[in-house]
Amino acid sequence: MGLGVDLRQVVAGVLTLTMFVMLGNMIKRDHFDSLEEKLPGGSEDANFESAQFDATHVRKNIGLWKGDADDLKPCWVKPSVDDVEQTDGFVTFALTNGPEYHISQIADAVIVARSLGATLVMPDIRGSQPGDKRNFDDIYNVDVFMKSMEGVVRVVKDLPPHISTRNIAAVKVPNRVTEDYIAEHVEPIYRTKESIRLATYFPSVNMRKAGKKGDTDSVACLAMFGSLELQPEMHEVVDSMVERLRTLSRNSDGQFIAVDLRIEMLDKKGCQGSGNDGEKSCYNAQEIAVFLRKIGFDKDTTVYVTESRWDSSLDSLKDLFPKTYTKEAIMPADKKRKFLDSEFEKVIDFYVSAESDVFVPAISGLFYANVVGKRIGSGKTRVLVPASSSASSNFLSPYVSNKNHFAYSCYC
Repeated sequence: MGLGVDLRQVVAGVLTLTMFVMLGNMIKRDHFDSLEEKLPGGSEDANFESAQFDATHVRKNIGLWKGDADDLKPCWVKPSVDDVEQTDGFVTFALTNGPEYHISQIADAVIVARSLGATLVMPDIRGSQPGDKRNFDDIYNVDVFMKSMEGVVRVVKDLPPHISTRNIAAVKVPNRVTEDYIAEHVEPIYRTKESIRLATYFPSVNMRKAGKKGDTDSVACLAMFGSLELQPEMHEVVDSMVERLRTLSRNSDGQFIAVDLRIEMLDKKGCQGSGNDGEKSCYNAQEIAVFLRKIGFDKDTTVYVTESRWDSSLDSLKDLFPKTYTKEAIMPADKKRKFLDSEFEKVIDFYVSAESDVFVPAISGLFYANVVGKRIGSGKTRVLVPASSSASSNFLSPYVSNKNHFAYSCYC
């Protein structure tokens, strides 16, 4: 009997030590502010059932569901189109790669068109597959966009027939394009060709506040946070899914967590293994489950994951949090045929993540950065990252804890 007790103690000690080694690695540093940097953390296996967490101090520090809410209001000044000399040319562009990119692409296009005094042509929406093309109003509300741009930049729905697309010059600009860049690299081409087709590229993910506010920041604030709203049917689908998640969360006062965890992205980033430096580029389902349990969320917590359909790699998350759902499980049945589609799914994930009570990114990048921006504007600042600096005990996103996200230039 004595030997049995000793053996159990030894096993429990080993498991506990393994767990805390893993968790210790998870809180070394935070790299979520850059797409290029890797996210640290070990990949050791852990026996979840045997692990015990003393999370009282963590719970006390972060307030699992509610933090220190900032009562912020839009504080950008709407610029006037009269401040800019108007020209006869047009700026065309497309929205690509999903809503996290759309927000930035819209901002850059509006800034360029305004700077040139050009007329902006309503964009179409391009999917990831060749030929996957949609109209703007398939996803977004045209009236809201047009009204938001009144007095800022002229907007037309279509390029006039007398303008040949063959004569339009293709121009690439970096995300968060500056007036100086436009003057040096874009305006000379525009003056020659009179119309341009714009494409934004992303040398890095940089959503931090600028040093000083100017006219360009006001335009960017308006474009990013005041111009895009879902069209009514899409809005209804997102609202019904959020309501369903709240209904499933009765034991936690209708509150739920959204986790951005997409298997394809994890595989691309090599999330299943560590590099030579012991750092990782993201966190898998098992590590997210450990993190959530460690900071005090109980097994009855409702979790929404952005992976479209159930994948066996999510089982370890469901083992600890049985109420874990994908969009396929909670979308209204009569909407599945239309909206279980790659482009619509990205939009749904983005807006459900923006509406959740807590958001946890398993992957760094633009989705994380722009979801945080949208959440800041609506006062939903519970964004918890699985890696945080050793000096921090609250696991809050640095964008929020340091108030250095660009959204803090727009909301005061």
